[in-house]
Amino acid sequence: MRKKLAQILVVDDQEEILFSAKMILKKHFETIFTTNSPKKIISILSENEINVVLLDMNYRIGFEDGREGIHWLKEVKTLSPQTIVILMTAFGKIETAVEGIKIGAFDYVLKPWNNEKLLEVIDKAVAESRKNSKKASAEKEEKNEKRYFVGTSAKIKQAYSIAEKVARTDANVLILGENGTGKYVFAEYIHQHSERKNQPFVHVDLGSLSDNLFESELFGYAKGAFTDAKIDTPGRFENASNGTIFLDEIGNIPLHLQAKLLHVLQTKTVTRLGESKPRPLNVRVIAATNSDIKTEVKNKTFREDLLYRINTMEINLPSLRERKDDIVPMANFILEQIAEKYNHGHEASGWHFEDNVALYLEKYPWKGNVREMENKIERALILAENNTISVMDLDILDFEEIQENDENPLSEMEKGAIEKALFKHNGNISKTAEELGLSRAALYRRIEKYDLKN
Repeated sequence: MRKKLAQILVVDDQEEILFSAKMILKKHFETIFTTNSPKKIISILSENEINVVLLDMNYRIGFEDGREGIHWLKEVKTLSPQTIVILMTAFGKIETAVEGIKIGAFDYVLKPWNNEKLLEVIDKAVAESRKNSKKASAEKEEKNEKRYFVGTSAKIKQAYSIAEKVARTDANVLILGENGTGKYVFAEYIHQHSERKNQPFVHVDLGSLSDNLFESELFGYAKGAFTDAKIDTPGRFENASNGTIFLDEIGNIPLHLQAKLLHVLQTKTVTRLGESKPRPLNVRVIAATNSDIKTEVKNKTFREDLLYRINTMEINLPSLRERKDDIVPMANFILEQIAEKYNHGHEASGWHFEDNVALYLEKYPWKGNVREMENKIERALILAENNTISVMDLDILDFEEIQENDENPLSEMEKGAIEKALFKHNGNISKTAEELGLSRAALYRRIEKYDLKN
């Protein structure tokens, strides 16, 4: 008879009970732990994945009300919620065992027990434990699953639609877009929706790698390959084995190094510095750049054959200027994410923007795109009071590059904000400018524009 993969802990102060239980259970289950002291439950649970605890309710002579059993039942459920507890009790103490079931015990058995009945109850408890473990794993995975903001603009919806289709393949992807448009997040999205999602996702910022570090970082090196090579070290490609490598800012690679990268992609092998034997690679490649890569090919600063190798599928990410309708919803999404981060993963605790913020968000130029928005919202959350973020907290009052007219409601809002701040600081220009996040010169221009000199 094949034993079931389960770990059972029997807790009783009588050695004959422990011996008897172990003799019966070890024929049917893989691992049996026993202890005559309930105080050892904590260490056993912390060191082992116990499926079922068979727990006696009384441990001291003269104290047979079952309160100790109830106490340790609560301890087990707190320490290891997925562990199933079965209570052991004498015939006359069933009432306390029933109380235990109400607060979380799975069942109870009477001492002396019937062997078949004991095995039947533990069988059911093991099945319940496995069900609990699967549920806990699913909940953990759901909790840890990263949320992505898609939006409603046609361009971004098209980009995500392509991403979902290409994620199901192993095709190489080239992501194009301005700085701050979320190329890293988009690459991660493709990885998370692929068959490789449980394997490594390795990000390499090629723009920050110097020429002399390029090969050792990407391809690895053997011990003694150069002065500081103390041990054999795999490169980023090997670290991404069976997963995805994200080559960010690929347009920054010098021509002489592009040839070496191309060889790796063509042969699907990598050779560490100081070695001659190539190592096979199973890696999905996603690359990204904010440069006009096709112009670079025309100008002979980027290899055409390397471009063909990395852009089996090309995806363009729009700037925030091209997705105006997404700006306010995105800001709310980012605020919620950052609030949860600062609240250690709990709910966002009611953080919100003041009512007039939406118009300013939509009109602000957002040259740094999503990254700039994230930075401004995080800074605002740190500075804001009462869980409410204002335009001044966001530091988006300076509209030098926005063509406004008298009919724009933003002008009236800005005028009102300046009047309020001037009054608050008794006309002090330095303090007013500091509160509004403006330079003194910019504040003077607005005072003249809105005729606030008096």
